[in-house]
Amino acid sequence: MIEHLRHGAIHELRLNRPPVNAFHDELLLKLVADLDSAIREGARGIVLSGNDKVFSGGMDVPHLMSLDRKQMKQCWSRFFAAARAVAGSPVPVAAAVTGHNPAGGCVIALCCDYRVMARSADPAKPFRIGLNETQVGLAVPDAIQQLLRRIVGAHRAERLIVAGALIDSERAHALGIVDELAEPGEVTARAIAWLQSLLVLPSAPMLATRAIARADMIAALAAFGDRELDAFLDQWDLPDTQAALRAVMERLKK
Repeated sequence: MIEHLRHGAIHELRLNRPPVNAFHDELLLKLVADLDSAIREGARGIVLSGNDKVFSGGMDVPHLMSLDRKQMKQCWSRFFAAARAVAGSPVPVAAAVTGHNPAGGCVIALCCDYRVMARSADPAKPFRIGLNETQVGLAVPDAIQQLLRRIVGAHRAERLIVAGALIDSERAHALGIVDELAEPGEVTARAIAWLQSLLVLPSAPMLATRAIARADMIAALAAFGDRELDAFLDQWDLPDTQAALRAVMERLKK
């Protein structure tokens, strides 16, 4: 489900769970394990990438709908553990957003240091990114909202998150949600190039400065504990949430 590729000192972890790299228990556990493995093997930078149509479609809704409360809590716990692992990586992580990237996929990308996103080959069908949880009946926890606030500011983040907006890559770049746009076949190469630009710097000062700069994000994710997760899950059985999730299930069947 994850291909581990090496580009010298930079390791690429390519999500490979067709069709849309949706996160479920096994993939989330493997992501954390492969991040740890890359670090232990001496990676000085890591690229997270997807396929040529999607980085990740977010959480696997059919999988979640099959779980009881205890199992669902475990799955969401693993998602937040994966977000913390990416955000807290001791080496820089660049997201190669090679296609669409909604919801949980967007969260993981926001935890990265740098985001390169593909321009669609068809301008009429642009790739989109965003925290669209409200569209599927889920409230967005503060820890996740903080990820977007630190990039676009509180007011703009509120507008995007409350609306559950999925915006095209050009607008995402204009807002700073993605740092760079590239042609579809060049996204991973550009992510690697950015990491290489950091590796020429004196390592210890660069990493120490990075740790200071990212401390707010790491603290926000760390503050999302058991009580906050229970509050998040309490909404799952609300009529609006269930109706929205059933609609998602119907769309997926098509």
